[in-house]
Amino acid sequence: MTTPVLVAVAWPYASGSRHLGHLAGAYLPSDIFARQQRIIGNEVLMVSGSDVHGTPITVRADAEGVTPQDIVDQYHTEFLQQWERLGISWDLYTTTGTSNHSDVTQNMFLAQLERGHIDRRTSEQLFDEEVSRFLPDRYVKEPAPIAAQTKHEETNATTAEKPMMRLSSLTQNQKCHLRPQSHEKLNIFTSAIPTSTTLSKLFSVPKKDGGTM
Repeated sequence: MTTPVLVAVAWPYASGSRHLGHLAGAYLPSDIFARQQRIIGNEVLMVSGSDVHGTPITVRADAEGVTPQDIVDQYHTEFLQQWERLGISWDLYTTTGTSNHSDVTQNMFLAQLERGHIDRRTSEQLFDEEVSRFLPDRYVKEPAPIAAQTKHEETNATTAEKPMMRLSSLTQNQKCHLRPQSHEKLNIFTSAIPTSTTLSKLFSVPKKDGGTM
C-alpha cells in the first residue's frame, strides 16, 4: 500500500535570480527526498511556484523603471529554465498569479472571516500622495541604531533588515524612497486560533444548507 507524500517547497519571489544557497537550502534537499519517496513506492506530490506578489517585486520594478509584471515575467521564466537544467522533479510548479490560487486563497479568507478569525484594525501608515498608494516598510528608511552607525548610515525599516524595534508612532526623521504622508489605513489580521481547531475546520467554506465544502 502506497503512502501519499506531499513535499511542499518554499515559493521563491519572482524578484531576482536564485543562487547556490537557495538550491542547497531548499530545492535540492526537497528533490532528493521526493525522489527517494518515489523509489520506495510512495505516491509523491512535490509542489511549489513563483510568488508573483509582494514588495520585493515592486521595489525592483521601481528601481529598474519597469512594471511589476515585467519583473515577474523575467524571473519566473528564468526559474523555469533553471529547474529544467537542474533536473528538479516538480509534479507541479505554478505561480501565485493563477485563478486557482486566487480562488483558493479567497475561499480560505472567507472561511476564517465566517468563523470570526479575522480582526480589523486601523493604524497610521505612510502614504505617497503622488502615486496614491500606501508604502510597504521597505520603501521607508530610518536612522540606524547608534551601535550600527559605524557600518551603515541608514537601514531599511523591515524587521529582517534592521536590529531595532519598529516605532509605534511615525517620526519626522524617517526617510522614504518616495514622498510619504501619514494616512489612516484599515488593516486585516488573523486573530488567535484555538490550538484544538483543525485545518479542515478552519478553512472549510460553510454551505448555505449548513454543511461545509
